[in-house]
Amino acid sequence: MLRGRAVTLRPATVTDVPALAAIREHPEVRRWWRGGDDLTAAVHADLDDDDLTLYAIEHDGRVIGAIQWYAESDPDYRHASLDVFLDPESRGAGHGGDAVRTLVRHLIDECGHHRFTIDPAAANSAAIRAYAKVGFRPVGIMRRYERGEDGRWHDALLMDLLAEELAG
Repeated sequence: MLRGRAVTLRPATVTDVPALAAIREHPEVRRWWRGGDDLTAAVHADLDDDDLTLYAIEHDGRVIGAIQWYAESDPDYRHASLDVFLDPESRGAGHGGDAVRTLVRHLIDECGHHRFTIDPAAANSAAIRAYAKVGFRPVGIMRRYERGEDGRWHDALLMDLLAEELAG
């Protein structure tokens, strides 16, 4: 269990699937977090992915989202990549930044990572601002990076963070 200023990160379990799928079903989350028509199956797939570590984000004893990470295993390119989603009712209170900061600190201190990436949709200005507050910097636009629910390809912004740049 990892404790931030306001949130707690704990390994997600099967009992978290309904809450996480419901959060991902919200139109404001689904816009940025795809997963097909069956979001319960998508969350189960994340839990079953051996290359991915998934944490439930809790605030005041309630699951408000999830944060996940995976590592590039090639030692010459070693880094960790993160993804996060929050219940829209929890946004604006700094919980997302707290979760990202808490996980990054853990990955530095316990896993020895020195570099981190995150890749929000280029149009997701709220996420980009939140990641910048933690210390992530824009690297560049990844053009036509992922297909949206509208069937069209959309750009993403690659952002990275070095351990010594972690803010807060």
